[in-house]
Amino acid sequence: MNVFRTGLLMAALTGLFLVVGYLVGGPAGTAVAFLFAAGTNLFAYWNSDKVLLSMYGAHPIEAAGAPALVHIVRRLASQAGLPMPKLYVVDNDQPNAFATGRDPEHGALCVTSGLLKRVDDEELAGVLAHELGHIKHRDTLTMTITATIAGAVSMLANFAFFLGGYERCNNPLGIVGVLLITLLAPIAAVLVQMAISRSREFDADRAGAEISGRPLWLASALQKIDHAAQTIDNQPAEANPATAHMFIVNPLHGSLSGLFASHPSTAERIARLKAMASEPQRASGPWA
Repeated sequence: MNVFRTGLLMAALTGLFLVVGYLVGGPAGTAVAFLFAAGTNLFAYWNSDKVLLSMYGAHPIEAAGAPALVHIVRRLASQAGLPMPKLYVVDNDQPNAFATGRDPEHGALCVTSGLLKRVDDEELAGVLAHELGHIKHRDTLTMTITATIAGAVSMLANFAFFLGGYERCNNPLGIVGVLLITLLAPIAAVLVQMAISRSREFDADRAGAEISGRPLWLASALQKIDHAAQTIDNQPAEANPATAHMFIVNPLHGSLSGLFASHPSTAERIARLKAMASEPQRASGPWA
């Protein structure tokens, strides 16, 4: 059901992009928007991991430099039936993590230096298992393409406004259409993007808890990360808010309401993980 819902939301986001193209330039604008959407999706498919890692200044982790971390990831990947992902670290005091890569064979895990300082090995295993859950479900590709289209919608809306699309293009709604595009299209794109992200986080929490066999490890980590993220800035994320949904906990500050939040409530996530831990079959797990 979640796969169907995600596919439906992604179709809605692509449809929104085509509608914006039509309002900017009529039928010709729709055709251009379609070609642009296809091009951006192809680019995101092949290069999104490199762009994201470069954006945050991530550098690779070698086994000799962090043997404990590499051991944890290798063990979790084996339990998840996944290839060993590439590992990266970002010099950022905010504790957080994200996964990227177009498929499990090209998966990458990235953690911040703040995460490594603030969680113990068990909590770190919970976080890494969550991110491996994203890779296993191929959420990294889904969320990257979603972010790409959402960003393209905003860019197209700004293009229409600043270049006076209502005068130069075959825009059927004139200046009213341009104003509607500028004000409403980016909001609608963000809402769809966030709806996809929130459902995927719950799924990754469950997958991570199943991979490690210890839901409370992730629950404890989420509590620490969420508390610290509220007071410690993540400047690269603030400068690139379209990537916020990639992190395990929202790295941004000042969200206006839950409607625009890139993640579900941390309290609800923790409650679900505690409920999983109380299930009889959770008394022992793969990590035992």
